[in-house]
Amino acid sequence: MPDYDSEGLVSAWRFDGAGGGRRIGWDEIHTGSLDGQGFDWINLQQLDHRQHSGWLADGSGIDHSIIESLTAAETRPRCALFDNGAFLNLRGINLMPYSLPDEMHSIRFWVEPRRIVSVRKRSLSAVADFEDAVARGRAPRSPGEFIADLSMRLVDRMDTVITALAEQADELEELVLSATLSNLSSKVSEVRRVAIILRRYIAPQREALNHFSLEDAEWLSPRDRNRLREAADRVTRFAEELDSVRDRAAVIYDQMVERRAEQMNRSMLVLAAVTVIFAPLTLITGLMGMNVEGIPGSQDPNGFWAVTVVAALMGVGLVAWLRMIRWL
Repeated sequence: MPDYDSEGLVSAWRFDGAGGGRRIGWDEIHTGSLDGQGFDWINLQQLDHRQHSGWLADGSGIDHSIIESLTAAETRPRCALFDNGAFLNLRGINLMPYSLPDEMHSIRFWVEPRRIVSVRKRSLSAVADFEDAVARGRAPRSPGEFIADLSMRLVDRMDTVITALAEQADELEELVLSATLSNLSSKVSEVRRVAIILRRYIAPQREALNHFSLEDAEWLSPRDRNRLREAADRVTRFAEELDSVRDRAAVIYDQMVERRAEQMNRSMLVLAAVTVIFAPLTLITGLMGMNVEGIPGSQDPNGFWAVTVVAALMGVGLVAWLRMIRWL
């Protein structure tokens, strides 16, 4: 069952600006009456068949160009500042059941002094946890605190996945010299693929958060700016860690290639040694086995054993010679 109504409303909250909040419905959203320093948060589901109609397009009062940004196809994180608000597109790793570690879903925000409108395409565990905290009485007091708190929650989930990815790279480095290459190759490729995908979306998020922290607005306090910069710094460290994981995966792959080449060289060396040993023996036995007159010892009852002894001695001599020159 979807967690949103026919208009795409997932949830709506009205915050009183003093740490309290309560859920509201469409009636209060349409009324829009706020007391004191409070503000509303309206969280919407993107409906592909309704993106140009409904409350967001007809009743929100948001500029059409901003609505297009809120409902656009999957885009990279970015921030755009306007005279009456700010647009912010962030991405988060989803820790919902049955989700993959490289699944990064976007959530877009239009932030005004008295209202925040967010549009999602898929649910995010960070947003669900944020709503749980609000329901327990830990509501943000300003739009700036709202964005700072939610950004830190998104970053915390990145930390969990990236730490696990780095630990997996550590395990692969230990296994590269002992594990079977056929079993290890797919794991190395998967680690590198996930690191590249996460790096592609995490890196721009730092610039988006830093840009948003420069918003010159009363609802963005110095504490909120510091938390946004802290989130941006953590995103930078995550990007560097992903670069490290990607480079380590490349080194592991190179070690696997070298090990495979070494195994191939060793096999070719053994085959060459076998060829050197058995080629002259095959020549001798082939000559002695020709069905023509004049073969030496063809009439001697001990001729077979004489040839066998000569061939065995020649084989032992070739093996000794190969060991002396360190082929074996």
